[in-house]
Amino acid sequence: MVSLFFDSFGPNNKKMKLTPRKINLFNLVKLPAVFFTGIRVKEISSTHCKVAVRHRWINQNPFKSMFWAVQGMAAELTTGALVLMKIEESGRKISMLVANNKASFTKKATGKITFVCQDGDKIEAAIQRAIETNEGQTFWMTSIGTNSAGVVVSTFDFEWSVKVKN
Repeated sequence: MVSLFFDSFGPNNKKMKLTPRKINLFNLVKLPAVFFTGIRVKEISSTHCKVAVRHRWINQNPFKSMFWAVQGMAAELTTGALVLMKIEESGRKISMLVANNKASFTKKATGKITFVCQDGDKIEAAIQRAIETNEGQTFWMTSIGTNSAGVVVSTFDFEWSVKVKN
């Protein structure tokens, strides 16, 4: 999947640095549900990723708040983009997959919701172990969604699995 992303947007199939703009363009082409529900990457670094989505008609539930699945897509994107970045930095062909997830919802999600994952440091060790042992590795990452007042509306935990491709 990582190579598909970079091959799709890189000149002469050269690998390129992940940026919010490139990820958002990728979502338009490969994950239209993410793009059309208004989910956008705002920041990405080696340690964190920030994604924002505004409550709108297209992503609401019957209770006039943001549908839980839209929150889940935004939250997963914060973790998955970091995993993609670390795989690219490793220079190896590594597969990635969400193995498990948990979520809790604490407040109605209306207005602009921002999801942040700050677990970028967890990924490198798992990738290194996968390379050294040639066995799949798993690790948990958390993404926290807050409204514009800074109140937590939902928390998502994703268990990622990484494995070196042979």
